[in-house]
Amino acid sequence: MNRDAFLLTDIHTLVTMSGSRTAPAPLLRDAAVLVRGNAIAWVGAAHELAIEGLNVRLPSGEVIALPSSAHLLRLRDHIVLPGLVNTHHHLFQTLTRCLAQDSGLFRWLKTLYPIWLGLTSEAIYVSALVGMAELMLSGCTTASDHLYIYPNDCSIDDEIRAAREIGLRFHATRGSMSLGESQGGLPPDKAVEREDHILHDSQRAIEQYHDASRHAMIRIALAPCSPFSVTPDLMRESARLARHYGVMLHTHLAETRDEEAFCLSRFGLRPLDYAEQVEWLGNDVWYAHGVHFSREDVHRMGACGCGVAHCPSSNMRLASGIAPVRLMLSAGVKVGLGVDGSASNDGNHLLLEARQALLLQRVTDASFALYGSEAAESTAISAYEALWLATRGGAEVLGRDDIGQIAPGFSADLIAINLNRVEYAGALHDPLAALVFCAPRGVDFSMINGRIVIQDGQLVTIDLQPIIERHNRISARLVRGE
Repeated sequence: MNRDAFLLTDIHTLVTMSGSRTAPAPLLRDAAVLVRGNAIAWVGAAHELAIEGLNVRLPSGEVIALPSSAHLLRLRDHIVLPGLVNTHHHLFQTLTRCLAQDSGLFRWLKTLYPIWLGLTSEAIYVSALVGMAELMLSGCTTASDHLYIYPNDCSIDDEIRAAREIGLRFHATRGSMSLGESQGGLPPDKAVEREDHILHDSQRAIEQYHDASRHAMIRIALAPCSPFSVTPDLMRESARLARHYGVMLHTHLAETRDEEAFCLSRFGLRPLDYAEQVEWLGNDVWYAHGVHFSREDVHRMGACGCGVAHCPSSNMRLASGIAPVRLMLSAGVKVGLGVDGSASNDGNHLLLEARQALLLQRVTDASFALYGSEAAESTAISAYEALWLATRGGAEVLGRDDIGQIAPGFSADLIAINLNRVEYAGALHDPLAALVFCAPRGVDFSMINGRIVIQDGQLVTIDLQPIIERHNRISARLVRGE
């Protein structure tokens, strides 16, 4: 479809997310959104607009002349909100779902590393398309992915090609592993790369693909994998390289007690202290998981501007624990949501992650010992806050000030869900809460950067079924070790 202009009108409920986390903006009923090019031009009540042929008269009296290619989209019965933002993923893992079903992180990785050594360039590309499609159908419009294993002919370029074809706004993080088993690390030696090659390819990826401009569709971050798979030298050099180019930094941290034991044994430091020693504190850094940060850790992170990708489903799947999200938010830590790897979740449904985040924070067990005698109720987050994490929170974590809300000048990334369905029956008195508390659905409509990518619940940018069939053939060969 032509991307010149769209007028979305008759919207049942518009959730702009333009307020703060603690002071939500009012929901707009019978609303309209005007999109010009790749950005939002106007937001308000539909009755405030006067449509005169190809001219739209705004309440201010300004007349906007629309091109002949403009599209009028009526979204009666739909709730519209900003596109969701995924801050942590491993797209290649769509190929290896449902393996090591009863394992914690370290044993799970030990099972899967040898299988992933069979990955190829084609496998990375096809798995990225499948994972991105599943994300987009669940409401995601911006995603960050952490590709940290590069056997055979694999390249970060394979994922970027997929993102451009499918139309997803994409933060590709050039991950890496350099500490093999023979040096005391967790991954097999065949799964790691030379550090000089990692740094050279990281620089290449930044120079070739990173776009720092507003509304950018592709950005690059550097992402050494974890304390148990890379050396301190690589952590430091990656941080210095990233800061030289002005790109962000990402790694796994404080995910499990096993990781903490590894850091204490090898470095004599807890995970966040180790991160500080290797120059990984700052507002250009975000960590995946953050389950086992202490209260002091959380306040240090809030003070320096670090972010966290909260991955509730994965943390439950691998029995890692419950991240202290409420404490992080109270301390000023930037928090977004991540679906994490499709082999440790094992899905890519970002609206479901918002629901899981809400429910998990209401569970009280030993994981909340750091809250002292505070009641479980005080750790809870609301439906609005869950969606805030999935939109504004994710944008903050990724360092974006152009996505995550529906307001003039922001990127035209928005999604719509039809409320007139059985899952939401009885909940229309609070449509926003319905999205989180009720059984999560896919989206009926999605626009990314002013381009329609989902219409009537169907992905329109690629022919998905042949990709799924190709993906399943690659997966079968990979799991069989062929």
